[in-house]
Amino acid sequence: MADFSSMVDIRGIDIDKLAKGFADENPSTLRALCAVSPTSAREVRWFQKTAGFLDSIDTTDITASQIPTSEKSLPVIAGPSWTRNTSYVKFFKVESELISEADIKDTDIDLLSSTIRDLTMAVQRQVDAHLYTVLTVADVGTGENTLSITDEWDDTANCVPISDLAKCREYLKNFNYEPNGAIFLCRPDVERFLLNYLIAVKGSSIPQFASAKVGDAVLLEIMGFRVVSSTLVTSDKACVFVPQRAVTYKEFRAITAASVEEKLIGTKIRVAAEGVGLLTDPKAVVFISNIGPT
Repeated sequence: MADFSSMVDIRGIDIDKLAKGFADENPSTLRALCAVSPTSAREVRWFQKTAGFLDSIDTTDITASQIPTSEKSLPVIAGPSWTRNTSYVKFFKVESELISEADIKDTDIDLLSSTIRDLTMAVQRQVDAHLYTVLTVADVGTGENTLSITDEWDDTANCVPISDLAKCREYLKNFNYEPNGAIFLCRPDVERFLLNYLIAVKGSSIPQFASAKVGDAVLLEIMGFRVVSSTLVTSDKACVFVPQRAVTYKEFRAITAASVEEKLIGTKIRVAAEGVGLLTDPKAVVFISNIGPT
């Protein structure tokens, strides 16, 4: 028997399928750029490996590596180290207002579809906001995973985006991370500055390059980095990170939707997700400050 718009099959099974479909629509969400693995516990114990190359321990007056040695000498001792951490699952939940049975019966099913889509995107947005906050833990203000540039990228006369991004590549390589395929995450206005620099500024001296960039549907790669823009990024900041390495998202519950029925009155749509982001590789992230504008 065929189901009408207000029947259980549409409110239940199809609702959850729609939510999962909408969640998969945008491949540029931060969740999609993280390593995702399930967790069956709300308390997550995890280990953060110390970044860099293994080497001998410095001692008094000996700072050079002791790994290069003579033929019959004993090898130097070296080994990896980890820091144990504990994180707790975060809960993201939202529901619609009550949709009356009358509205469900005499309105196209797009009413439900639109509600599910918007609620799903609202939850997904907050998951991404949480994951960006996790990324910012790597922004310690000093050291080789923080780059403060001199000239903001909207200063077309003096800015040098190519040099800045090359420095980010260098920082990642210093800790043995492959920069090709990394994500350059910035605000939409910074993406605009970059496009303007490449096409209007540098493109004037390399017309073929400019015309090729104008012909592309999107500027998605530069210096081996994939450009992703989001309004979640802090003003005057940007970052480069290695996807599937820098952050792991431990998922307690994937994005799920359900209908909550009030008999003879109407139905609410409820969407939830549960999980927590872990900055497992902080040296796989380079934060750029003073990129402009504030």
